[in-house]
Amino acid sequence: MAGIPARVRAVDWEGTGRELDARGCAVLEHLLTPGECETLAQRYDAETAFRSRVVMARHGFGRGEYKYFDHPLPEVVTALRTALYPCLAPIANRWNTAMGIDVRYPDAHADFLTRCHEAGQVRPTPLLLRYGVDDYNCLHQDLYGEHVFPLQVAVLLSEPERDFTGGEFVLTEQRPRMQSRAEVVPLRQGDAVVFAVHHRPVQGTRGTYRVNLRHGVSRVRSGLRHTAGIIFHDAA
Repeated sequence: MAGIPARVRAVDWEGTGRELDARGCAVLEHLLTPGECETLAQRYDAETAFRSRVVMARHGFGRGEYKYFDHPLPEVVTALRTALYPCLAPIANRWNTAMGIDVRYPDAHADFLTRCHEAGQVRPTPLLLRYGVDDYNCLHQDLYGEHVFPLQVAVLLSEPERDFTGGEFVLTEQRPRMQSRAEVVPLRQGDAVVFAVHHRPVQGTRGTYRVNLRHGVSRVRSGLRHTAGIIFHDAA
């Protein structure tokens, strides 16, 4: 996966940081190639690559299903985690400073995982999601334990209008004493969206305040939609 670090380095991270500050999300175009997307999506039917399978309807999460990868993670997933984390950690640290949260994230993802594992968060969280016709994902947050990295990434592995219709990525922002704001993020195959896991800082007239975010996927109208979820903290 030698190409992934180069693609991550080529991202305009200053511009990405501004987008995250303004909207709580930002798109990274062409993060994976079509071949990488298709190879990863095809792993969904493997029997031994995953630690658990979740059928959303059984838990009130929506419709569709997803699987958490087990160790060893696929090379492409490890490459994404390793390359993306150091670019996102400065943004995460800046956000925590602005919100008065006394947590700082190390430069390397391996060091952050050590922090998670020492606290008993040892189960891998990267996952594959599969949606068919009329499937959807309710608005939610991926927290999993005490140690939470405040940004995560979802990579669309299928091509809209060719493989599926509908199924838009949706982010909502709950602002204090105001109605919630929704953001629909258009993606193509191989594009990724970086977004806030839990909350982010917003500059108001009386200083900085926190807004709470949730994400989900709207109803798939036709076809089959696969997504890879890249979460940087492990689960308890």
